[in-house]
Amino acid sequence: MSLAALALVLGQIAMFGVSRQPDEGTAAHLWQLLMAAQIPVVAFFLITTLPKRPRKALLVLALQVAGFLTAAAPVFLLKW
Repeated sequence: MSLAALALVLGQIAMFGVSRQPDEGTAAHLWQLLMAAQIPVVAFFLITTLPKRPRKALLVLALQVAGFLTAAAPVFLLKW
């Protein structure tokens, strides 16, 4: 989901540039849905996997956090 959100942001920037729009638009709403929808998925994964395999679960969590921050970085850096 983070990768899809990042691709959405980069595609939007490639097609329309970084100019600020008066309305958020479909891409912004899809990005918000993708970013929010992954939180319960990651939480479920942690609840079910952390007790069984804590080391691997924390590695996956670190990758998820990195993906989340990578997808959010263009939005916050460009103040889009």
